[in-house]
Amino acid sequence: MSLAETLRPQLPYLRRYARALTGNQKSGDSYVKATLEAIIAEPDSIDTSGDIRVQIYKIFGRIWESSNAYSEVDDAGSGDDQLTTIPPISRQILLLTALEGFSLFDVADIANIGENSINGLMEEAIAEIDREMRTDVLIIEDEALITMELEQIVTELGHNVCGTATTHKAALAAVDKAKPGLVLADIQLADGSSGIDAVKDILDQFSVPVIFVTAFPERLLTGERPEPTFLITKPFQSNAIRAAISQALFFSQQTEAA
Repeated sequence: MSLAETLRPQLPYLRRYARALTGNQKSGDSYVKATLEAIIAEPDSIDTSGDIRVQIYKIFGRIWESSNAYSEVDDAGSGDDQLTTIPPISRQILLLTALEGFSLFDVADIANIGENSINGLMEEAIAEIDREMRTDVLIIEDEALITMELEQIVTELGHNVCGTATTHKAALAAVDKAKPGLVLADIQLADGSSGIDAVKDILDQFSVPVIFVTAFPERLLTGERPEPTFLITKPFQSNAIRAAISQALFFSQQTEAA
């Protein structure tokens, strides 16, 4: 198997991580591109007999850190003061564990820190999440059990569920009743309508951070068109939802303060 074929299955998930870490598709995809260019320039940096995913994320991490973490690869800028709300290394660890599902051993390797330090850094990030602004959340999901689970996670974080919807039409009706500060949305809805279309129509009315929850994240992580920044894979862990909500609100507040 060629190096390109070995890397290809990992790219959708690296894009997901990069977008969540930087706060937008353009910036995240720029870092992924830089990571691939670094690997192409030094193909021996990847040991195909080892854990490919860990190695790719480790190379990505070095590139992200070498750009001083706060500066963007592209012109999708951000405010440095806001980014220091949660220390960069703590945000990396939270996303690597909760969103990407790496073990503490692998995270220690990727982030080049001691394994014993990880729990403390995670607690630091989670404590900051708990201090973040509370908001109203709209859940667009056609599976009742998943809706109930998301409602529980959201309310345990201190947020308010302002509405739930199982179809495109119901989502727009819910928005008419209460304007959410965050949207959690599935892609395929009850009547065959699209959660993507529902979100597009909502965003045409006002700006709001969106997290897609889907069984097929690779369909929205091609890097070939405008795509969501925040995606969660079904089945999900509560910490993955928590981390994604943290990042989505983190960058939403940053944009409002800019």
